[in-house]
Amino acid sequence: MGFEDMPRIAVIVVAAGKSERFGGSESKILAKIDGRPIFLRSVEHFANRDDVCQTILVIAPGDEEQVKSKYGANLGFIGVKLVIGGARRCDSVANGLAAVVDEAEYVAIHDAARPCVSEAMIDQVFAEAAKSGAAILAAPLRGTIKKASEVGFVDETISREGLWEAQTPQVFKREVIVDAYAKCGEFPGEPTDDAQLVEALGHPVQLVESDFSNLKVTTQGDIALANSVIKGRPRPRPKGPLRPFEEAQW
Repeated sequence: MGFEDMPRIAVIVVAAGKSERFGGSESKILAKIDGRPIFLRSVEHFANRDDVCQTILVIAPGDEEQVKSKYGANLGFIGVKLVIGGARRCDSVANGLAAVVDEAEYVAIHDAARPCVSEAMIDQVFAEAAKSGAAILAAPLRGTIKKASEVGFVDETISREGLWEAQTPQVFKREVIVDAYAKCGEFPGEPTDDAQLVEALGHPVQLVESDFSNLKVTTQGDIALANSVIKGRPRPRPKGPLRPFEEAQW
């Protein structure tokens, strides 16, 4: 596929969560995985792709000063736009959507807390979204699933057939995700991912099989797992002069 035939994708990396389950005094997105902040590892997966026309990083107001002072110049160098998030995840994504450039045909939304997504996973979900208009990474559940009572006893064993864990990136044709977020206020409760809002429109969402190496860092214990995944993969080679600059500055 030539450059002119590639879909133009804006990527919103959401790093505005409260990280209440992570613990500690440091914001989760600033915690280091193999020596680099979680948010930076997530952003780097997208910032140098030929099919990505814009990378947006949405951060919490409380992280703004530290991110700008430590990493602002470098994020600017690789063309990452900073946006301040809102009180809820859906507010943060809506703020990111408002900053998407006109040339973007598709929007990919990725949790900054998933720094271990692979290039192959991104390639596959981007390609599927270009065909179907809405696609998400997901992993089929492998274990035995138990539903627990309020006091922790097993209520029932649930068949895992047809059950998947949704992951990110989640990629949508631009007008689809914009329409979905325009109706966010009508959604019952708080959506836990972007695909729920698209599903509520009646638009089909295609699953693209991933695996559990695309883990979400939620607790301190997840840092060790993410370190193992990152160290076990070849280091990406950014295009152009980014590597020498990056080595000296980050």
